[in-house]
Amino acid sequence: MQEENITRINIDGKEVILIGTSHVSKVSAQQVKEVIEFEKPDSVCIELDEQRYQSVIAKNRWKDMDIFKVIKEKKATLLLMNLVISSSQKRFAKQFGIKAGQEMIQAIHSTNEIGSNLVLADRNIQITFSRIWKRLGLWGKLNLTMQIILSIFSDESITEEEMEKMKSQDMIDSMLKEFTATFPKIKIPLIDERDQYLAQKIKDAPGSKVVAVLGAAHVFGIKEEIKKEHDLKVLCQVPAKSKIPIILAWLVPVLILSMMGYTFYVNRAAGINQTTSWILWNGFLSAIGAIIAFGHPLTILTAFVVAPLSSLNPLIAAGWFAGIVEAYFRRPHVEDFENLSDDVFTVKGFWRNKVTRILLVVALTNLGSVLGTMIGGADVVRWFIKIL
Repeated sequence: MQEENITRINIDGKEVILIGTSHVSKVSAQQVKEVIEFEKPDSVCIELDEQRYQSVIAKNRWKDMDIFKVIKEKKATLLLMNLVISSSQKRFAKQFGIKAGQEMIQAIHSTNEIGSNLVLADRNIQITFSRIWKRLGLWGKLNLTMQIILSIFSDESITEEEMEKMKSQDMIDSMLKEFTATFPKIKIPLIDERDQYLAQKIKDAPGSKVVAVLGAAHVFGIKEEIKKEHDLKVLCQVPAKSKIPIILAWLVPVLILSMMGYTFYVNRAAGINQTTSWILWNGFLSAIGAIIAFGHPLTILTAFVVAPLSSLNPLIAAGWFAGIVEAYFRRPHVEDFENLSDDVFTVKGFWRNKVTRILLVVALTNLGSVLGTMIGGADVVRWFIKIL
């Protein structure tokens, strides 16, 4: 049995065997099979939560999705991010003729075959996304959203030898440094906190011998964190909303409306120009977002009409209305949900599939609305200063 990418730890009388894997590597899947069958551990921990575990074992999971519910619960952007991130893995997996996450699937099968305990050791992905989102400011959210959407257009390919090299610690460290340089606030909830959560779940797993199947990026952190005690409840808390962003979210519309009102009072012609600028910048850029997403004509019109109003109310967003209109006129069929896991491979598939197109409509319309608010708001201030 090959010991490469395997780390052995003894702690509190328990033998822990960490397997650092790549989620799109045939070698990783084979090594997971060999280690579990050879070691016959009491428990096998896998880097999945209940939601992702169900997505692995349930082939028809997408058919049960209620797209209207996703939009109403404000989860469209998070779902789009999840699909885009997974599409990169699936692209590489398809290149190597393997199913993305095959090493996790193999771990589940091998664990069932030897009758060991299967432990879902990762934190709920929605909690992770929420904790990431809370750490990002407005510019960070815009930047991350743009980076993720742009990654759809990537046609990057790598050799299997390069993929295996990526499991080495030097390569992982290099990638993490590059990633955290761009988004330094993301590393804590995405990597560090999950290292702590995974380490505690592995340590608490039943039995005296435990095998853990993990992405290689987590191995180094878990080696350190497993020596400590971590409160899983604290790690699963979604941070309470700060009052400052809420105050600012209402203060900005109040200031804009106040400046518009005063401008109209002092100079009616300037007030008309000011209001027209606000409407056009918000409506135009939101509509551009819907157009880029190939939205229905009425979706584009909805984005244009709603954005100038939704930008003045923090409780609503233009993308939600545009997404609902798109879903109404181009309701996804069963085949769209069935093809979803394949369509995310390509740019064409993202725009062709009615499910991902709706998500793109929501995300890009909202992005356009935010940009429109910034530019239109600046113009409102310009006209206000002009009449003083």
